[in-house]
Amino acid sequence: QVQLVESGGGLVQAGDSLRLSCAGSGRSFSDYAMGWFRQAPRKDREFVAVIDWSAYNTYYLDSVKGRFTISRDNAGNTVSLQMNSLKPEDTAVYYCAKDLIPFRTPSDDYRETDFGSWGQGTQVTVSS
Repeated sequence: QVQLVESGGGLVQAGDSLRLSCAGSGRSFSDYAMGWFRQAPRKDREFVAVIDWSAYNTYYLDSVKGRFTISRDNAGNTVSLQMNSLKPEDTAVYYCAKDLIPFRTPSDDYRETDFGSWGQGTQVTVSS
């Protein structure tokens, strides 16, 4: 069974940076796309970023483009989200997720239902 554990959340001020990490267990980590989602209070969970299994393709929520960068280290079974120029509206619980299907053809239309394993989440709070 795959386990995903996020870390790196915290309380920061607007304009600061944070780096979230997600450590995965289990075999074939490198065969699957990995994504980050977030859920703000009283809102639905939303897609933030995804990196495909090859690491050549990445896709982002429009509001984080140019500020967030997703990356992966397949040798270490980790995926990271570098978040710069944070804004109060980035405040949310951030979740890492693993694709259901190995070697999925990358697209800009990843959905929550494409992912089958989820971490417990890490809180990011950005004060103004």
